[in-house]
Amino acid sequence: MATGPIFIATRGSELALAQARTILQQCEKIFPDRRFELKIIKTTGDKLQTASLASLNLPKGLFTKELESALLNREANLAVHSLKDLPTDLPAGLALGAVNKREDARDVLIARKRMRLAELPQGATVATSSTRRAAFLSDRRPDLKIVPIRGNVPTRLKRFAEKSELDGLVLAAAGLIRLRYNFAEINAEPLTFDEMLPCVGQAAIGIEIRADDLDMAALCAKLNEPATFASVTAERAFLKGMGGGCQVPVAAYAEIRGQQLHLRAVSFYSKPARRGELSGPINQAESLGRQLAAQLS
Repeated sequence: MATGPIFIATRGSELALAQARTILQQCEKIFPDRRFELKIIKTTGDKLQTASLASLNLPKGLFTKELESALLNREANLAVHSLKDLPTDLPAGLALGAVNKREDARDVLIARKRMRLAELPQGATVATSSTRRAAFLSDRRPDLKIVPIRGNVPTRLKRFAEKSELDGLVLAAAGLIRLRYNFAEINAEPLTFDEMLPCVGQAAIGIEIRADDLDMAALCAKLNEPATFASVTAERAFLKGMGGGCQVPVAAYAEIRGQQLHLRAVSFYSKPARRGELSGPINQAESLGRQLAAQLS
């Protein structure tokens, strides 16, 4: 192995830094003889704070392209991503080296007092930046008024607190957990997977490397969590089969049940929503995702 410092590329948001520091700490524990440094990079998505993520005209790789450029230009050795942001087609020369153990993949409803989705007042106004979340909310509660909200997790929480016209806000549980928010203090109630299935890769941290970097591939082998890797492989194959990125109205979640990988998914491309589930061998995760996409297309 090389002996120089290993640079870990990351976005600069509080959540991105929390995730990158988690990976850095794991690296330092596993490889105490190596030196690791974070390289903070601003992405296109960070610069477009006023753009709606619901727009299908936004480019893919909104939060990943600049980190990938740092890898390709050899300015970084690893890039840490929220896996939900990483496009299913990676640039030539790059590979998904590892996926860390997944955090809680559920979404949560934050309200003025802690309550379930069914308990929101008739006609309540709920804020979300996600087409998927908006589709699930409209499907479960057609009476709700869905409005957009942008910004990182602390910014969205602050805007919700300040805007009395908002009755609810939907965020990912994983981001709140990684930023050490207390669910009771912010009135966060987890949504069941029947109420809202997560987006592909939600709550998983992906580590991207150069495909020919054997040094980093060996390092990633120690960071990878096989069960999570298999699960997100199925989910990402499903998303690719549906022809979309992280802004399209589909959802998927895979988990290992016994000796089988179980994948469930929902597509809101048409009404009514199309739902499906499949199980298969863990080592055929990609095929499972493609099959379910073919069923729901």
